[in-house]
Amino acid sequence: MNRRRFLQTTGLVGGALLAGASPALARDWSAPGAGKIHGVNLGGWLVLEKWIKPTLFAGSDAEDEYTLCQSLGREKAAALLKQHRETWITADDFAWMKDRGINSVRLPVGYWVAEENPPFITGKETMDLAFRLAKANGMTVLLDLHGVPGSQNGWDHSGRQGALGWHNSKENIAHTLRLIEHLAALCKGYDNLLGIELVNEPRQDVPLDILKQYYLDAYQRVRSLIGPQQAAVVIHDSFRPYEWDQFMSGPDYADVILDTHLYQCFSDADSQRDIQGQVEVAAVERKKQLDRMQVELPCIVGEWSLGLPPKAMDGLDALARDAAMRAFAAAQLVSYESSRGWYFWTYRTEEGGGWSLRDSIERGWLPEKFEA
Repeated sequence: MNRRRFLQTTGLVGGALLAGASPALARDWSAPGAGKIHGVNLGGWLVLEKWIKPTLFAGSDAEDEYTLCQSLGREKAAALLKQHRETWITADDFAWMKDRGINSVRLPVGYWVAEENPPFITGKETMDLAFRLAKANGMTVLLDLHGVPGSQNGWDHSGRQGALGWHNSKENIAHTLRLIEHLAALCKGYDNLLGIELVNEPRQDVPLDILKQYYLDAYQRVRSLIGPQQAAVVIHDSFRPYEWDQFMSGPDYADVILDTHLYQCFSDADSQRDIQGQVEVAAVERKKQLDRMQVELPCIVGEWSLGLPPKAMDGLDALARDAAMRAFAAAQLVSYESSRGWYFWTYRTEEGGGWSLRDSIERGWLPEKFEA
């Protein structure tokens, strides 16, 4: 480890700490009495991802929820998912989150959650349960439409991996608008609804004019049922963080939040950085990005993790690896506290590690408690 580089990085983290958070926004978009959202995604619960719970896919060649349900048939798929949904996240998990200072959860759902879309199995009862358990533990819920008809990104967490087909069909978009309105109607009675995210991670090759028109239309569907005094409308940046200036701004649009997802393990540049470079990006570049984005709209970091590419840990022994994970976590937290708040991805995984909030806290990589 290069001592000079390490000291430079430590200084950058400290500088970011001293810079402080951005000015508070006009409306406290967070849990009652809390200044920031300190949240977690409930991934792999109502939208399956094979890497989160591989044993759920044991004995099957399926790579996503669609093909798993298709291969099992309705009766077996319904039984499997019933058992999974009742055990993957429980009342005890919500109590554990509360004790660690988590004040909000982001709940990914697919377009099949509250209406029949074979071969998927609906999950409205689990969605209702999430709202109730969150409320019992003083948490708010950001309902996130994670998968839409035709897939907005072609990735497994949209429900079906493969083709990117959502934006190519007027019927897919119309179906999604009907669904957003249906979800708003179902959730308007929950007083701990924090917001509705109109679609998760539309890929950057979805034409921007189509995506923006969908956001405008979906906003009107939500606001016809839920006012800005009750819940926010959240839009994902589509991996184009600087394309939202003057979009959905007041006075015609109220309480619109821009969501960005900040990972450092997927790009070619990510794969080449050592741990000092990773910490530097997290502490400095991410803070700059968020500051620039918040000139456009109030922001949250809807997904982040401690996932790192292998090269970042080259040559480090166990002690140094733990220190590196803590440094990477601290650098991200400093930067993300300058936004309206954040949601870690995800609450748990079968294998644990840097993608599991629970495991990361228990290993000491993240704080034991996130203070409000």
